[in-house]
Amino acid sequence: MNRPLVSVVLAYAAGLLLAEYFHATPAALLAVSSFVLLLAVSLPKFCPALIWPLLTLLGWSNLAVRTAVISPHDLRTQIGTEPALVTLRGELLETPRQMVYEREGQKVWRSLATVRVHTNKRLKSSDASPAYGDILTTTPGVLGTNIFAGQTVEISGVLGQPPRPVAEGLFDYQSYLAGRGIFYQLDIENTNDWKVFATTAKRTPWGDRFLNWAQYTLSYGLPAQDESLELLWAMTLGWRPALTDEVSAPFMKSGTMHIFAISGLHIALIAGILMAVLRTLQLPRFWCGLVVIPIIWFYTAATGWQPSAIRSTIMMSLVIGGWMLRRPGNLLNSLAAAALIILVWDPAQLFQASFQLSFFVVLSIALFMPPLEKIRDRLLQIDPLLPTELLPRWQRWSYPVARLLLTWLAVSLAAWFGSWPLTAYYFHIFSPVTLLANLIIVPLSSAALACNLGSLICGNWLPWGTELFNHSAWFWMWCMVAVSEWLVQLPHAFFYVASPGVMDFVIYYTTLIAFTSGLVFRQGWRLTAVFWLIAVIVFYGWQMRIAQRTTTLTALPLNGGSAIFIRDGQAGDLMIDCGASNSVKFITQPFLQAQGVNHLPQLILTQGDIRDMGGAGLIDAKFPIEQILASTVKFRSSAYRKTVNDTEAFPKVKRTLQPGDSIGDWQVLYPYPTNNFSQADDNSLVLKGEIRGLKILLLSDLGLTGQRDLVGRESDLTADIVFTGLPERSEPLGNRLLEKIKPRLIVVMDSQLPATKRASRSLRERLEQQEIPVIYARNAGAITLVIRPGHWDLRTMDGQKFTSATATNSPPHAAPVE
Repeated sequence: MNRPLVSVVLAYAAGLLLAEYFHATPAALLAVSSFVLLLAVSLPKFCPALIWPLLTLLGWSNLAVRTAVISPHDLRTQIGTEPALVTLRGELLETPRQMVYEREGQKVWRSLATVRVHTNKRLKSSDASPAYGDILTTTPGVLGTNIFAGQTVEISGVLGQPPRPVAEGLFDYQSYLAGRGIFYQLDIENTNDWKVFATTAKRTPWGDRFLNWAQYTLSYGLPAQDESLELLWAMTLGWRPALTDEVSAPFMKSGTMHIFAISGLHIALIAGILMAVLRTLQLPRFWCGLVVIPIIWFYTAATGWQPSAIRSTIMMSLVIGGWMLRRPGNLLNSLAAAALIILVWDPAQLFQASFQLSFFVVLSIALFMPPLEKIRDRLLQIDPLLPTELLPRWQRWSYPVARLLLTWLAVSLAAWFGSWPLTAYYFHIFSPVTLLANLIIVPLSSAALACNLGSLICGNWLPWGTELFNHSAWFWMWCMVAVSEWLVQLPHAFFYVASPGVMDFVIYYTTLIAFTSGLVFRQGWRLTAVFWLIAVIVFYGWQMRIAQRTTTLTALPLNGGSAIFIRDGQAGDLMIDCGASNSVKFITQPFLQAQGVNHLPQLILTQGDIRDMGGAGLIDAKFPIEQILASTVKFRSSAYRKTVNDTEAFPKVKRTLQPGDSIGDWQVLYPYPTNNFSQADDNSLVLKGEIRGLKILLLSDLGLTGQRDLVGRESDLTADIVFTGLPERSEPLGNRLLEKIKPRLIVVMDSQLPATKRASRSLRERLEQQEIPVIYARNAGAITLVIRPGHWDLRTMDGQKFTSATATNSPPHAAPVE
């Protein structure tokens, strides 16, 4: 078995990687590809050698052509990077789908849809110009059922680029949409801004009609539309509103979220059931394939042509096709064939997490199952000379069960070995409980899917069978939810981890393949394995040494508040403020997960503003806090008083902070216990740190009166970098305070919303006169400061970079990096 398509798809994928990181014009790539093709045709002797660079160039050209701006009417040439108020007309590519979010305990619905734009009309312009491009629309609420795919619509709203992540490690929605060929998002104010033209077809697409019928059928006979029923719709039909953060969290933490994607499990189960039924009816192989392949493609189309379903259906079609034609099968070659078809059709899928996870799981099973099966057979080995009839009855009965369980365990183990680095990279989670969870939940999900399939087959013509199947499926889903919630409560069931780097992937997969293939145990490779082990130990020892000598400070803008996370290789983690509840849920919590934080040693609350500390309870629930620290000054904020004074809810408030106290590298400068200012901002906590020679001052939202008091009490306020928020009724960083600090760089933690938390024009003009670099967080996003002995670097999410001056005769200000 030569597996010829494996080499082909690897060469083609290499071209896609080159296209992602080295941009070239489509014309130049097509010219080079044509030249190489001409050489291969005219010089047959060199054709075998030229085929590989030709495949690489084809992949490179395919992706370059699909992402380049070719049409003069491309939206990217008309809109640019600045948001614009527009009215667009185009074709609705999909029926609007609903998404539900939880904000402050209430469900908020939004409708999302993809539109292929034909014309574009700007604000205050009477003429519409031709336009081309796909956009994503977002509309508050739920659009009516009279809006569906295929219609021509006219919509108005603010068109701009999708939001970039606020901080490093958060989900990059802009890159995700760009991978689907969508570069703009239209934010629509309400459902009244949609206009459907009467000239378009009025008949609902058959796929939508099927889904509506299927939802009704799967709920037939059930008493209510509850969580289990909605999850059945999600698992079988791809109904996404059921998967809220709260509902999906146990499945995500247990590593079983994949059961809700219309993927290989669904397609294989449906195909397997149909094949078993047809073979029982003595239908020949060829006719079985002709019946099953169209059915699984119908299911893929009816559930909305989800990419994971398309990948699985292509793979299953190849496997069934080879089986029906009695061709020798090979999982690796079939996997390569499916990957090649998909990447030719949509080359950007190579860079999508779902594609990588799907193919890596199947690849891992193909590579690692043979050695695991050998271990299984060795464990179950019996005396080959002993007749089966002479074996004890319990052994004859238990052998098939044990073999089945060990096979399931081997498949789960192979998939887990191959997929967990990718899971850690994309979702920042490592779940040892996944092995156990898949052994229980995957069979339960298969039973639920089988029952749902039986319900859809029975339909309206056999209602008692439909109802029986629905109750059975509901029970299996209820069991899945209960098991997943129980599993994640086990000790050490899951951990949040930082994303592994490129070298981590190389080291892990090289070591894994060497062990599972038995290469390290061969006589000629043992010395190489020893040297490899030493190199790995040296590499990670060097990495640990760097981490111990590095301090990273990240400042997060949080919708009117802010939070600062400090990771010190020696002193540990420290959090200063955390944001309000919504900010914690959507920014602070996923950011801490991306940093691999599982608990917080200390949380410091600088003031009583709910926008800075209102989510402390959520932080403590997700990342248990060892100690919560606050100043001795009283704040009138009810949320602050509850957090600091309610020892039953927050028993971890061990002590209060006063000037002169130290927390690691940080010293408390302000406020004094005797302070009794009427404005809460004037009592904000002020911290000063000196980390590896770099002086940092954290002012929080210190008001003007508090600034004057601080200047009068403290003799040494000098700092290289100062972080400040915006007080409610005054400006930060008064001139007297600036003279005392003498900063080299200023960071203003303002926000786009609310408007009162934007840096005013007078503040910007005053700071500009100081001739000191100033960073405004509402434009820059999160600010990351990396401090090493004798050197520091600062970068922002919008691309600004600053570094310490390295020359001895450098100016006193930070040197921006172009």
